[in-house]
Amino acid sequence: MKEIMQIKEQDNIVLALRKLAKDEKVVVNGSEIVIKQEVDRGHKVALKDLKKGDHVMKYGFPIGHALEDIGVGEWVHTHNTKTNLSGTQEYSYKQKLTENPFQNEQLTFKGYKRSNGLVGIRNELWIVPTVGCVNGIAEKIIKRFEKEVNDIAPFDNMLVFKHSFGCSQLGDDHENTKQILLNAVNHPNAAGVLVLGLGCENNEMVTFKESLGNVDDDRIKFLVSQDVTDEIEAGVELVKEIHAHAQNDKREDVPLAELKIGLKCGGSDGFSGITANPLLGRFSDFLIAQGGTTVLTEVPEMFGAETILMERAETEEVFHKTVALINDFKDYFLTFNQPIYENPSPGNKAGGITTLEDKSLGCTQKAGSAPVVDVLKYGEVVQRKGLNLLSAPGNDLIASSALAAAGCHIVLFTTGRGTPFGTFVPTMKVSTNTPIYEAKPHWIDFNAGTLLEDDVSPELVLRDFIDYIIQVANGEFVNNEKNDFRELAIFKTGVTL
Repeated sequence: MKEIMQIKEQDNIVLALRKLAKDEKVVVNGSEIVIKQEVDRGHKVALKDLKKGDHVMKYGFPIGHALEDIGVGEWVHTHNTKTNLSGTQEYSYKQKLTENPFQNEQLTFKGYKRSNGLVGIRNELWIVPTVGCVNGIAEKIIKRFEKEVNDIAPFDNMLVFKHSFGCSQLGDDHENTKQILLNAVNHPNAAGVLVLGLGCENNEMVTFKESLGNVDDDRIKFLVSQDVTDEIEAGVELVKEIHAHAQNDKREDVPLAELKIGLKCGGSDGFSGITANPLLGRFSDFLIAQGGTTVLTEVPEMFGAETILMERAETEEVFHKTVALINDFKDYFLTFNQPIYENPSPGNKAGGITTLEDKSLGCTQKAGSAPVVDVLKYGEVVQRKGLNLLSAPGNDLIASSALAAAGCHIVLFTTGRGTPFGTFVPTMKVSTNTPIYEAKPHWIDFNAGTLLEDDVSPELVLRDFIDYIIQVANGEFVNNEKNDFRELAIFKTGVTL
């Protein structure tokens, strides 16, 4: 394995691929560098002498500036580097598109065709509470149903979408809760859904049903707990009806073009931008070449790299929607007197990420090189095939839930530090380095850390990754499903009554 890496020719730093000792000598581009102090794996070392105020260059872009003179071989991190970002800015439309390097291979997966024309990769029974007050009732319904039915097949699993909202909310908060729950009810990974209400909540069942529009009455059932004497018994009977209508569900060959994949990272480290995130980017380009769809979110982690995405806007309209996506989130922070660029997190810094530009330039690589075809507001559902941007915060649970609610079948989640959670669709963890993969095999599903090894072919790793994603689409569980770690988290922005 290599000891050190210069990512781009323009970079004036190199990345340590293993821990480097003080006074150790390493060779970069034929020149010997003496390491001035111990440097952890994933952290940066100055390749050239930097004067105070000079740009620190990584990925071929500035990731900040030097706070003091930095000599060759010195550790470059938060103690001597600061972001260049401040306030808001104006943008102009300068399109730069590239040709997709992949061809349509006419690949398929085995999915479930729904009556509304959508395709699911799971056949699950979901109970979606309109309000958090009935979470416990929903769990009892599931338990009694399991006890009374010998075999839950063809359901792959049964889930309760527990949350704490649906009442005592105003404005955007109420609408966010309602919209995310509506989207969950309509998600094609569900073979059927019981929408469970209490009866006195703000998120009223009558208006909720109206907002859903036309649904398959055999697969979507509704129950208001205050309207019946025994809500557990009533709920079990409705679930049994759904179960009966699902008996003939089976997987069929479906073009890969039907897949919608969410792109997310969390617990990032210094390797995120050179292994796992570029792997997702190549997969994104591949899937789009097949006619499929990917969705990139966590807007605050686009700050500092947003112009790269803006240059890839398919049309000027999409460019202006991307500008609004970025500026609206900045205004959100400013409205609540919060710093726009107070990022990365402590874990990111420990892993070698120094500034928000450093983080964002690595983060946005998950989007590959395809044109941006649409920009979605929080709670909106994907309408166009290709690369989409989605408004959601960097918070892992909220952003992943937003991707699932937007219609994504799978969330691909890269991590260098590790995380066990999953949202309500398969949440595939892709490690940026081999040590975390080996330490947490019950969390991590795919190891992109092999890309750091000298004899590993990026093309073969991508092919293995494509094959694995198709296996998951065919029904193979990822770790969050095996562990039954599933969360629904909703973005809360305003006032609670």
